[in-house]
Amino acid sequence: MTVKTKKKSKVDLKQIEKIIAGYRGKRWALIPLVQEIQEKAGFIPPEVIPSIAGALNLFPSQVQAVITFYAQLYTKPRGRNIVRVCRGTACHVRGGNSILKLTKQHLGIEEGQTSEDMEYTLETVACIGVCALAPNLMINKDTYGNLNPKKVARIFGRGKKE
Repeated sequence: MTVKTKKKSKVDLKQIEKIIAGYRGKRWALIPLVQEIQEKAGFIPPEVIPSIAGALNLFPSQVQAVITFYAQLYTKPRGRNIVRVCRGTACHVRGGNSILKLTKQHLGIEEGQTSEDMEYTLETVACIGVCALAPNLMINKDTYGNLNPKKVARIFGRGKKE
């Protein structure tokens, strides 16, 4: 059975049920199990939480608690490109709030949202770790620093090339 989620993402529940079956009775394996599901589906569909709980002899609330505790586990589809805007002190002092505002405008989404075309998910992070390049943002594994409005426009393909 394939389920289509609200954001045009297809999830193969049969494939997920096979993954869950491989962990049956292994309570210790909750985190590796949900990580594997997320790796295959791109997120952990909320409708499989009762199946996970049943297979591991846990309550659904226990499974949900673990999933919501870890920031790297997701229960909603995410974009192909994850944009992370730094909110650290150095970035804040050097205009990080403006960079976030411009990024929201360019992507047409708010923090924590995914674009309708599933291209981008926008997040903020406490620190990217490249304070010398403040203000900065990351798209997937690429870091962009010393940002200003023109650079942000170029990053998202809406500005003139130098």
